[in-house]
Order: sequence, then C-alpha cells, then structure tokens
Amino acid sequence: MRSRTGRPWHFWNGRRTLRVELVIATYQKPEYLRLALSAVRQQRRLPDAVCIADDGSDARTAAVLAEFADLPLRHVWHADQGFRKTAIVNKAIQSSEADYLVFIDDDCLMHPRFIERHVRLARPDCFVTGSVIRLDAALSQRLMAAGRVDWQRGRLPGWKATGLSERLKSMPLSPGVMGVLDALSPIRKSWAGGNAATSRDNILKVNGFDEDMAYGGEDKEFGIRLGNAGIKGVTLRYSAPLYHLDHKRGYVDPAMQRHNREMIAAARSTGKTWTENGIVRKVPAD
Repeated sequence: MRSRTGRPWHFWNGRRTLRVELVIATYQKPEYLRLALSAVRQQRRLPDAVCIADDGSDARTAAVLAEFADLPLRHVWHADQGFRKTAIVNKAIQSSEADYLVFIDDDCLMHPRFIERHVRLARPDCFVTGSVIRLDAALSQRLMAAGRVDWQRGRLPGWKATGLSERLKSMPLSPGVMGVLDALSPIRKSWAGGNAATSRDNILKVNGFDEDMAYGGEDKEFGIRLGNAGIKGVTLRYSAPLYHLDHKRGYVDPAMQRHNREMIAAARSTGKTWTENGIVRKVPAD
C-alpha cells in the first residue's frame, strides 16, 4: 500500500516502521482512565508509546498509572487552573518522539482493532477522524465497577445498539467490509478530539491547538486549520469503534462556547492555518 506521494505508507521520516503514540487526555477521572488503559492492553496493534496528557489531576491518577507498568506510559502534567485541555495536549505533542499521534479521551474505550485501523489508514497528507458510541449510565457504572473490559469477539459485553447507525458503528463485519462504508460516507470530515489521528509533522505545521479555546469546538477549529493547510480528512466512522462512557460535564461554559464558535467561523472564513497561541508562542516585537 502506498501513499499519495508514491512512497510506501510505512516508510515515514526515513523509518521503515511508523512509530505511533496514543495520547489520552485526562482530568480527575481515575476510574474512567483505568478502563481506557485496560482497553489499550487489549489492542491487536499496541501503540509504541502512550502519553497521559493530564490537565491537573491529583494523586489518584498517578496511582492508576502505576497499575499499568507493563505499558509504555509517560505522564505529562500541569497544575489545575481550570479547563486547559488544549494546553496539556500541546505539551504532549511537543514532547512526543512519535511520527504519528492518535488521540482519545479518558472516558473512551477502544475496540481491540482501534489502533490497528488508525495505523492502516495513516497517510502523510491526511488526518483520520471517527466518532463515538455513547454508553448509558447503567452500563458505564457496571464497567467501572469491574475495572476492566473483557471483549467477546470484538463485542462489548452488555451493550446493545439502539438503531442501525449505532449498530454499523460497532463494526459488525470485518474492517475491510466496514471500510467500504467509510469510503462512501457523505459526512463532513471534522477532527474529533476523542477519535482522530494524524502525523506529528502535520500538527506542528498548524502550531497545534489554540490554547485560547476551552471546551466546546476546540477540536473542530484545529481540524479546520488542518484542512486549510491542505491536510485532508479521512473517516473511519464504521471501522474503528470507540465507546464513550457516560458522565456529567460541569465544565461547560456558555460564554466560552460562544467565543469558540466565533473562532471556528473565523478559521473558516479567513482560511487561517497557524495559531499564535499554540505550541510555539509568538515572540512579541521589541
């Protein structure tokens, strides 16, 4: 399989194998993170590194990470000063040594073929984006009480689809078959922070996430800038299932959401690619 440039997709930055890092954004949800990491253990294609991008969690998160010493973990942390996911994820990106970065959140459970599928679709000039299957509160609580996920032939025990769309997103057939639906899907290819991936070089090209943005569209704005830079979106909506655990969102700020919508509209209308408030900060003029 070859990239659009004609080079084998696995020949990346002079390497014959693609070095992949999974970035998991977290904040004060150790029980959720434990489940997410248990799903990492069961990946058919393990990531070469797993970065926990921690927005200021307390010692409970560090205790959970100690339970997973068998995984290639690193912990990037900053002090809790409110919702600053974009800043901690930028730190994770900046400090990464990987060629390719896959992003999920601490409340997400990856299907055993999730990383494998993301890597299969990796291309230098694209980003890959998917969706999530939302779990109800009862099943989420049962899973957290168990403290681990025991997949049954790629199926999540206790989960039942509520409709055809949800059923299809659980990949009832092989990735190759479901990949046909991915290719035919007419949905807009927007970056989904809980299920997306691209090369580290692509992220640096647009200077990462805008740290002026809090919850509510920060991922979408980043994806728009990638698109403006010529990095096209590819979907794996039907071939990389990701299950989202139920939880409350006490950090939602309507004023910040309005601000974010304005920034998203500006990114679209101006065609901007670079943010001055990202990984590299603009140096003030003398």
